[in-house]
Amino acid sequence: MKNLTIAPATPEEIRSSELGLKLRHYNYGFVGEYPEQQYIRLNARDENGRLLGGLRGFVFLYWLNIEVLFVEEDARGSGLGTRLLAEAEQQAIALGAKNAKLDTFEWQARPFYLKHGYEEYARIDDYAPGFYLAYMKKSLLR
Repeated sequence: MKNLTIAPATPEEIRSSELGLKLRHYNYGFVGEYPEQQYIRLNARDENGRLLGGLRGFVFLYWLNIEVLFVEEDARGSGLGTRLLAEAEQQAIALGAKNAKLDTFEWQARPFYLKHGYEEYARIDDYAPGFYLAYMKKSLLR
């Protein structure tokens, strides 16, 4: 390993997914084969085409991973966030997800997620100066 080099991955190397495939095949030895990561991308627009909110997530290893759920301030309280979350959870279940997880800062939507059955299982205090980051999860099995 004397001639080892570490360098940024090239766009071609990233597109090839070689590194991810290596990890996936390694994981198969422990948990068996599992479906490829599936994306969930939802947008909510008004009648004029204005983007009012959306959700970005993916299903991996039977978990829905919610990366972003956003609703414009003037649309909050209308049920849009609830509809986006419910649609994402339904799509995730159809893709084989059994659970969901996310993280949210304390000033964001922690109470919203608690209301929808998520529980906080960990937090990192002072993640942003003076604020904690909450990790939340929910069973999608009924």
